[in-house]
Amino acid sequence: MSQGNLFSARRSILILIAGFFLFLTNSCGYNTIQVEDEKVKAAWSEVLNVYQRRADLIPNLVNTVKGYAAQEKEVLTEVTKARASVGSVQATPEVLNNPELFAKFNQAQGQMTSALSRLMVVVEKYPDLKSNQNFLDLQAQLEGTENRIAVARNRYIQAVEEYNVTVRTFPNVITAKIFGYGVKPNFTVENEKEISKPPQVQF
Repeated sequence: MSQGNLFSARRSILILIAGFFLFLTNSCGYNTIQVEDEKVKAAWSEVLNVYQRRADLIPNLVNTVKGYAAQEKEVLTEVTKARASVGSVQATPEVLNNPELFAKFNQAQGQMTSALSRLMVVVEKYPDLKSNQNFLDLQAQLEGTENRIAVARNRYIQAVEEYNVTVRTFPNVITAKIFGYGVKPNFTVENEKEISKPPQVQF
């Protein structure tokens, strides 16, 4: 066999091997798992982004309210502690693959939300504060942030749903187990039993 024919044969073999490998990775779901995994990571990054936005706004909110609600130190202290608690939970990539860490992170953010809700109730007692333009601007930003958090969480929930369906269905489940891709934890409510009760409205 001539040198040219030998080179051509080797090239054909390499192309066949590459084509077979490409077919194998597509048919076994490996590429799909990679795509869904990246979607989950991107959605999680957006969740962290809006949580960070809220954490950055908290000191401004507390300082704005302090001057008007000095006697409500307990609530203000609670908000400050909640923010510190959020900062103590490291939102590393391992959180996505560890249900215990994920639950701890979610709990810390829930405490922050609860503390902010109580602070807003306190604000209702101070008409001067409600008419303060700085506070109104800050309150509007916080409300916008809460909406962004809800949207980001919803997108994360959808991304995790698609990813978990991918790694749990055949034949992807085999590929997922070989490469160590398990299901990821998703957001849930802590007080499901409590919120299932109809709310009581009193005037």
